[in-house]
Amino acid sequence: MRFHGLSSLSRQARDRGLGAPWRAALLAGCTALVLAGCNGGDSNSPMSKASRTLSPKTLALIQEKDMTKSSPIVVRIFKEESELEVWKETAGGDYALLKTYPICRWSGELGPKVKEGDRQAPEGFYTITPGQMNPNSSYYLAFDLGFPNAYDRAWGRSGSNLMVHGDCSSRGCYAMTDEQVQEIFALGRESFFGGQRSFQVQAYPFRMTTDNLVRHRNNPHLAFWKMLKQGSDVFELTKAPPKVDYCGKRYVFNATPTDPGQKLQASAPCPDYTLPEGLEEALAARQKDVSTKIASAGTLQPAAPVKTGKDGGMHKVFLAKLENPELSAPGSLPPVVKPPGVDYGVSTTEPAPAESIALANADTVSETVNVPLPAARPDDAPGGPRTAIAAAPASGGFFDNLFSGLSPAPATPAPAEAAASTTSAGAAPNMVLLPPQAGDAPAATAGTPARPPERAALPQLASLDAGSNGGFLDSLKNWFGGSPPPAAAPAEPIADVPMPPARPPVPRQATAAPAAQPARVSRPAAAAPTAASSSVGSPSVASSGSEALPGAVPTLPGAAGILAPGSFSTVQ
Repeated sequence: MRFHGLSSLSRQARDRGLGAPWRAALLAGCTALVLAGCNGGDSNSPMSKASRTLSPKTLALIQEKDMTKSSPIVVRIFKEESELEVWKETAGGDYALLKTYPICRWSGELGPKVKEGDRQAPEGFYTITPGQMNPNSSYYLAFDLGFPNAYDRAWGRSGSNLMVHGDCSSRGCYAMTDEQVQEIFALGRESFFGGQRSFQVQAYPFRMTTDNLVRHRNNPHLAFWKMLKQGSDVFELTKAPPKVDYCGKRYVFNATPTDPGQKLQASAPCPDYTLPEGLEEALAARQKDVSTKIASAGTLQPAAPVKTGKDGGMHKVFLAKLENPELSAPGSLPPVVKPPGVDYGVSTTEPAPAESIALANADTVSETVNVPLPAARPDDAPGGPRTAIAAAPASGGFFDNLFSGLSPAPATPAPAEAAASTTSAGAAPNMVLLPPQAGDAPAATAGTPARPPERAALPQLASLDAGSNGGFLDSLKNWFGGSPPPAAAPAEPIADVPMPPARPPVPRQATAAPAAQPARVSRPAAAAPTAASSSVGSPSVASSGSEALPGAVPTLPGAAGILAPGSFSTVQ
């Protein structure tokens, strides 16, 4: 479906000199017609997925925590714990934790993303605008983190299409499962409908506690992590997202230049700046605690390994489900996934090999895993089979037009991340071998390769009910300024990879893990990401509100407070 009419009417209203209220009313009427067309009978269309309602259970939790459906949000990501948190503003103006979601898969090691193709998931502070929300994602739904930001660019870092998306496969992204990303996407969408122009993502290597920094004291990224911890501390102390700026090739938080004519620029030296009253003292106290404990750490306190060779991580609830498919988990898994530390895919319908679970749980593995991941499932995403999405017209699709007045710059939708994977002939029924890597000896194949067992189709999810658009349409009058919509990049189809030859899995054994400043700041020196610097401390973040997993199934470890399956509205 093309939406040239919406942009055309907007331009006509602007050319005729109609005021903002008239343009808003005109666009609201056109939007209502377009929404009706988008949702008419196509439950798998991008806009149908992107506009599904929050579940009654989640809405009740929002009300219980003195929040509203459309109040602003903040997203926090912790790699080592494989958890994503959504915080929401309460009626009192502070932010509180709404929900904790387990991450199904992230890739790379702890540390920032440096260059395209390094498989690293980004760490840092990123801003998500409506233009970065991608209903056309090859992995169900997604939003682009906006990497590289100004800090990343100041250090010459490169990368693109780094997402939070569905499914359970990653090459630098955070994969959440389709059901979970459905709700996270909806929470972000509702915050935009409520007037939030962008929401912040804080991506950390681990929870920024003093103990974790002491444990990672030998890591070359320690100085970078101490800098991120300052932002984490500001969030915890103020109960609000920090104001993020850049100068001297570093992050600065809640800083105000002493000279109003001075600007904070990422690649320029920092001018003199001040912090809010009381914040500097609180940060200094945390900094002193971290510095003291790192200095006093001895050989009896083991340091975490710098590299694990595992290629990322997976939350323990998903590892437990791979070990026992009968267990419940927050979101469905594709037919094949690749656990951390393993260079072959395993079936999710049968118990995974004990070796793969052991490697995924090990502190380190014997060699670095850097192989393609299984493809996103095409047949069992929520709402039915996933189909290819046609590229948006050059003038911008509906979603881009809808938010063109809000987004400062267009974002490129994510292409497909991986190619299709199949089960090789002769392989064990619960393993799927990936294409042989360079240097592998060729192996003969016989017969027709078997396909991984199919999962049962999931129930259809409800579309957005007609009454739920009221707040959205009311809010349009303050949003549309008549600016032309950004152009959307075409989505890339999933590659058609030939069948790999059979190759028996090579068992491997896990190896042991190797053993504030004054309120007026004068041009701090640039902090290289590999150099040690002073640090700040932080207490642990408040735990999530508990939501036990439903059903008479064994309880998974770490399942408290995690999004449960089947949590989307089924009311038509």
